[in-house]
Amino acid sequence: MSELIADPARGLVYGNRGCLHDDAGRIRRFSATKRWIACRLRFRGWHRSPLMRPGGFTELFFLDEATALAAGHRPCALCRREDYNHLLATWRHGPANADAIDARLNEERLAGRERRLHDAAFGELPDGAFVMLDGAPHVVTGERVLRWTPSGYVEARARPRGRAFVLTPPSLVELLGTDREPAVPLLHPSAKAGVRADRRSTGTPATDRPRPGTASPSSSRSGRCD
Repeated sequence: MSELIADPARGLVYGNRGCLHDDAGRIRRFSATKRWIACRLRFRGWHRSPLMRPGGFTELFFLDEATALAAGHRPCALCRREDYNHLLATWRHGPANADAIDARLNEERLAGRERRLHDAAFGELPDGAFVMLDGAPHVVTGERVLRWTPSGYVEARARPRGRAFVLTPPSLVELLGTDREPAVPLLHPSAKAGVRADRRSTGTPATDRPRPGTASPSSSRSGRCD
C-alpha cells in the first residue's frame, strides 16, 4: 500500500524514496521525492552503517520485487542497470527517461496521499501483480493468489474470475508481463511453499500453466544506491 511500517522481517529488496526521518530517527514524512527506486541488497561491497543517518535517505526494505513494484518502486538505474534498461526499452508511455517515468508512476500509485487502485481482469494479470482481496494485499502467481505479510506469503486460494482491484501501477504491471529475469528475487520463497501446500490440500496436479511475466526467484544478489 506504499505505507511505511516497522517490522523485524528480513526483506530481499532494498528501497529508497529520499530522507523520511529526522535527526533522531523518527519518521516525519511519507516521501521526499517522486523517484521511488528498488535496489539490490548488496552492490560493489558498499556498506552503510548505521542506518537512518541524519540527513541521509531512509533505508526501506521489501519482501521481494513484486512487493516493491506494488508499492510503486521501479528498478534502480545504478545497481540494477540491466533491469532499468529493460524498463526503458519496453516503456510505452511517452519519453523513456527517469524523470518522465517517475512522474507517471507517481500519478499511477497515488491520489494525493491515498493509494490509487486500478481496474483490470484477473485473467490478464501477470505473475507478481498485486491485488486487493477482502481488504488485504495478495500477489498473483499462476492460477492462485497468496496473501502478503511482511515475512512471507500465506493462505493460497484460487485466482478469482472477473475484475480485480490492482495495487501494482499499470506501467509496472506491463513490466511484469515482459520477458525478463530481474537481478533481485521476483517472489519470496514462501510463494512457492504456499502454492505447494495449497496443491496438497486440494489435490491439484503439480503443473503450472505458464503466464506472462513468470520468473523464478533468483538469489539475493541485491543493493544500495540513489
